[in-house]
Amino acid sequence: MNRVVDRLIAIILLVMAVACVWRAWLVLGDAVVAWRGVSSFAGDSALMRLAGLVVAALACLLGALLFWAGLLPGRPNHQAGAPLFGRAAEVQDTSRSGLRKVCLALPLVVLAALAVDRFGPWHDRGGEIASQPGEPKSVEPKQNEPKADEPKGQDVASAPPAQEPAVPPPAAAPAPSPPPPPPEAANLPPTPPALAPPPPPTPPTPTVPTPPEVAVIPPPTVAPLPPAPPPLPTEPEGHRDAVVWLAVAPDGHSIMSASTDHTIKLWDIAGKHLIRTLGAHKDMVRTALFMPDGVSALTAGDDGEIVQRKLSDGAVLHVFSAGENGGVNKLAISPDGKRAVTGHETGNVIVWDLEKGTVLHVMSGHDWSVSAVAVSPDGTRAVSGSIDGTLKLWDIDSGKQLRSWHGHEQGTYGAVFAADGHHLITGSGDYTIKLWDLDSGREVRRFEGHEGTVYTLALSADGKRLVSGSLDGTARLWDMETGNQVAMFDSQTGPIYAVAFAADGTVLTGGYDRTIRDWPAAGGDGVVLFAGAPG
Repeated sequence: MNRVVDRLIAIILLVMAVACVWRAWLVLGDAVVAWRGVSSFAGDSALMRLAGLVVAALACLLGALLFWAGLLPGRPNHQAGAPLFGRAAEVQDTSRSGLRKVCLALPLVVLAALAVDRFGPWHDRGGEIASQPGEPKSVEPKQNEPKADEPKGQDVASAPPAQEPAVPPPAAAPAPSPPPPPPEAANLPPTPPALAPPPPPTPPTPTVPTPPEVAVIPPPTVAPLPPAPPPLPTEPEGHRDAVVWLAVAPDGHSIMSASTDHTIKLWDIAGKHLIRTLGAHKDMVRTALFMPDGVSALTAGDDGEIVQRKLSDGAVLHVFSAGENGGVNKLAISPDGKRAVTGHETGNVIVWDLEKGTVLHVMSGHDWSVSAVAVSPDGTRAVSGSIDGTLKLWDIDSGKQLRSWHGHEQGTYGAVFAADGHHLITGSGDYTIKLWDLDSGREVRRFEGHEGTVYTLALSADGKRLVSGSLDGTARLWDMETGNQVAMFDSQTGPIYAVAFAADGTVLTGGYDRTIRDWPAAGGDGVVLFAGAPG
């Protein structure tokens, strides 16, 4: 029975210890507030209360442990086998009766302490101490802390402008009482009424109840989102999916586009209309190029076919099948129109004899899918880039590898030869564009600014300007001599997959939004030259 009572007392003491810890946590918050903005005196008072509650909690916890372990029994212990009466029954009292009484009184003492702490006089004052009776309370901010009207955690000079928060009107202050007369005035006779100017009438002071303390929410510091761009125009005959390739005809009068909707379209630039849909592949079209003869085009896609078509009516002239080499990721044609080079998802590079309609070389060496190909201006060499960042230089006639190097930390997705044939420009998933000296394999210049994969490149006819398209949604114009960015064109509608120079020097782009746009070379807003089909 005594054991059960001791366990019950232990539970009571444990509950009191938990109550002290909870109250101490609340007092700790009061102490922090007091030290930050009210007064050091209030902070010291809160710290003293906190210390007392911690001591009480420890005492209750110690008492609970002692009662639970049976170290504070309720009566003297008896030796085993001793009689229960007579002098032989008397044994040494080991009951620790004094300590037991103290622990029994602990719950009452702690309960009284908690009540005093909860309803003590300091709660009426909120931790604030008036300087003198009858004077308003003054609160001084601590040193090195922001004032009440300054944004915390920010430098006042750099704080962004914001609208004034709505604050309830302050209560009307009581009319000031006239100052007491100087000591000498007590001995002077009263001033005659005729000489004393009449006091101005004092308007009655309206009694305005003091508004309760309202937490003022600071104005937001995040800039509002820009307005959504206006909806793009649509054209029933436009592309129904992303535009991934653009090519300008040799005469500069028309544009050919390829899309992930499997189609190839021919557009009239001056008339701003669709001339015809040249045809379609069985899968996504990756590349569409004008042949040097100006009467046919060569297209390739994920279906592994390279198709030569007539521009006049889209009739198929010849189909080259890549077979087991897989889909055609990129296609390039030699300036004389006799050779074509394709890069495939298997990592192979194929040289085609367009006059005979046969395969000239299958060049293996890339461990990963080929993502870029280019043919030199003299038609004797080709470059291929892979999604692992490697670049390889090939001899087209012999099919031999001339050079291999790791050009980028990420995949190479754009490649174009400079006019001299000895320099190469590449774009990459590492967000950079690099100019290479092919004779030494060294990097000559780097163009930086894109914030996404550089997916496509085009060089102007005079070789002085470079345009790049990126998955960051922008196209950028670069000066080849200095590497500086000349202009940036922001589509605001998603990635740009295709770029080209128009005959008049403006920049053409195609991308995720299904449109073909025309941008001024000096920079500025572009116009939708050919809209996409309705979504």
